[in-house]
Amino acid sequence: MAFGSRPWGALLLLPLLLPAACRAGGGCEREDGPLEPFDALYTTGVEAYYGGDFAGAARCLERALRSRRELRDARLRCRRLCRGQVRLAVPGPGAGGDLPFFGSVLRRAGCVRRCEEPRLGAASRHRAAEEVRADFQRRVPYSYLQRAYIQLNKLEEAANAAHTFFMANPEHMEIQQDIENYKNTAGKVSLIDREAKQHMEDYSAGVKHYDKEEYELAIDFLERALKGYYSEDEDCQIMCEGPQRFEEHEYLEYKAGLYEAIADHYMQVLACKHDCVRELATRSGRISPIENFLPLHYDYLQFAYYRVGDYVKALECAKSYLLFHPDDEDVLENASYYEGLLEGTMDPDTVKPRKEAKTLLRRHKLESHLLQVTAAGLGYTYTEPNYWNRYGARQDEHSVPSSISSEPEEGPRLFLAKKPMPKPDRELKEGGPLLYSDVKFVYNSQQLNGTQRVLLDNVISEEQCRELHRVASGIMLAGDGYRGKTSPHTPNERFEGATVLKALKYGYEGRVPLKSARLFYDISEKARRIVESYFMLNSTLYFSYTHLVCRTALSGQQERRNDLSHPIHADNCLLDPEANECWKEPPAYTFRDYSALLYMNADFEGGEFIFTEMDAKTVTASIKPKCGRMISFSSGGENPHGVKAVTKGQRCAVALWFTLDPLYRELERIQADEVIAMLDQEHLGPSETNINPKDEL
Repeated sequence: MAFGSRPWGALLLLPLLLPAACRAGGGCEREDGPLEPFDALYTTGVEAYYGGDFAGAARCLERALRSRRELRDARLRCRRLCRGQVRLAVPGPGAGGDLPFFGSVLRRAGCVRRCEEPRLGAASRHRAAEEVRADFQRRVPYSYLQRAYIQLNKLEEAANAAHTFFMANPEHMEIQQDIENYKNTAGKVSLIDREAKQHMEDYSAGVKHYDKEEYELAIDFLERALKGYYSEDEDCQIMCEGPQRFEEHEYLEYKAGLYEAIADHYMQVLACKHDCVRELATRSGRISPIENFLPLHYDYLQFAYYRVGDYVKALECAKSYLLFHPDDEDVLENASYYEGLLEGTMDPDTVKPRKEAKTLLRRHKLESHLLQVTAAGLGYTYTEPNYWNRYGARQDEHSVPSSISSEPEEGPRLFLAKKPMPKPDRELKEGGPLLYSDVKFVYNSQQLNGTQRVLLDNVISEEQCRELHRVASGIMLAGDGYRGKTSPHTPNERFEGATVLKALKYGYEGRVPLKSARLFYDISEKARRIVESYFMLNSTLYFSYTHLVCRTALSGQQERRNDLSHPIHADNCLLDPEANECWKEPPAYTFRDYSALLYMNADFEGGEFIFTEMDAKTVTASIKPKCGRMISFSSGGENPHGVKAVTKGQRCAVALWFTLDPLYRELERIQADEVIAMLDQEHLGPSETNINPKDEL
């Protein structure tokens, strides 16, 4: 049975931080004393996995997951305890009037420290690196656990680990097949998401019962979901009171005054607390929240209570929903209808919105006010997100329930409109001239089963490929262009890269032939002209980023491998496969408009470029790289794409991203243009590359 290979993730070498028990014999049995840091346990588990000690790997990885949960629980318990034991005093007037307040702050800090230290030890022991925190956010430990458990023939544990990983990584094309393999081998398997948020599970169950017109069950689950939501909101608020990062300066060099320092820290705490609404509406490992999440509970409940004949609760929930959307005409009509049903038996005005909803919304508005006022006063940049978008039913189960169509016209209604598809911000065209007589057209969008796609051959010659490959070997550095990470997308390959400016710099210094260095510049300009012409753009296409990149399969790590060299993604938006959406918001490079990949070689195995549907699973086109072949496409959610695993050899290409907005021109490209102009003036290296297009083909 061929299951997937080694998963991707940050592999940190922390031998000095490893638990003593693990260093001594590869075990993680030690339970006494302070809590072991989860990052050290994780590192030990990964090392044990790659060393073939699968029992030790499973043991350490399970301990790492448990340690991370216990760390959070301990911090929550202590902060909650000290909130109750040490109340913050109100500052008084006059000199020394602030002492009672700061005295209570110091006492609370001491309370938290005394509470945490016996279980956690020194706070510095639990400051995990960002890469490790990101791995846990993406549930990478469960991917290792899956492989370890299958080696130990623990199929049920393996299936649950695979399912847990997949729930946060739906773009992982092979993991679902692994789960099917487990089912076929072990028989009926009840898949458990080990990191599920209970309030999310209850909400989903409530909506499913609603869709089946099982209204009493729907009410039970939705009410339970609300209770869990408000409990999780309190926990989220407390956890935001932990350490914050000061990205614009080193903490030890920080010279701000008392109140500036307090403001700096509290602004970050406040922004974190304000964003709990988004955090609680986002499924684990996902990017975007379920829009309008909290109000939707009340919207479903108002109609469900009506269907079971509890008109008081129906009105109460309708009024609670209207706190968030006071101008929602449909729910206003429903509320009026419920009031009519109650007339004669009670005064409808005595039915009030729920207290917890009023309290949360009042706090949320105050947070927003403080953030905006303080940002303006201290020079911060803050933009308030739209937390209660009422047209954001982005999950399938949020569609208009089938029961509505059977309602009498005068009855209440529940409208959960789908957000309309965004219209293109420009007219989409293709089929313009290729400009160069030697460039060969291969496939257009229709033949590639998509939109704004083109495949071309002979963009550069065999000799130019060889020359470019030679210069690449002289200028590329491992991790260049990937923030120093040598394996940014998969631990099974090494990534190396270089920019145009670096190539020209090395050429000017004589470290590589200047002619070869300039070739990189010239062919990227040739590619830009072709893309601009073929897609018939009415404005100039600028470089956004240019990167020569090679990915090399690492020996000894390719057996039964089925991860991707580059996961499915879009170039200018955040792909959300579950919602079938691509959110054009930071940290995506939202300014990118077109992309191109110009391949340099074919002497490797794997590495096919693939387009998929927005589900990140259904492949619509697969392209085998070869010298001179170029694939170009628009950068949005209409073109999700990725790269299959390179299992042998080295795959090299020039990756190009373009923008129509001159504000986002690539700075290094502008500097490279200046270098080229200087070289031409000095007659040091005029271009010998054929980049002058013909008027027409």
